[in-house]
Amino acid sequence: MSLVHITKENFEEVVLKSDKKVLLDFWATWCGPCQMIAPFVEEVAEENEHIVVGKIDVDEERDLAIQFGITSIPTLIVMEKGQVVNKALGFRQKADILKLLGE
Repeated sequence: MSLVHITKENFEEVVLKSDKKVLLDFWATWCGPCQMIAPFVEEVAEENEHIVVGKIDVDEERDLAIQFGITSIPTLIVMEKGQVVNKALGFRQKADILKLLGE
């Protein structure tokens, strides 16, 4: 599955109502570590059809960043059935992202 651009408008449908595990990547265009982790997040999205991978630009979607208490980026959050089940701050290698997902 490809990456989904998450906004407050599609958040409920794509994330909360998903029957799949969801990986949320909170990022910003000006964030160096966010740019470094992006290829790994994209690979996870492409290689795992059973996972929804969403990117949330904290500058464009401040309300979602506030809702999740994002104070540092990149932040990765794993959700299942609308609930946060795992979270990681800062740069991560692909293997670490997969572990975060329980893969």
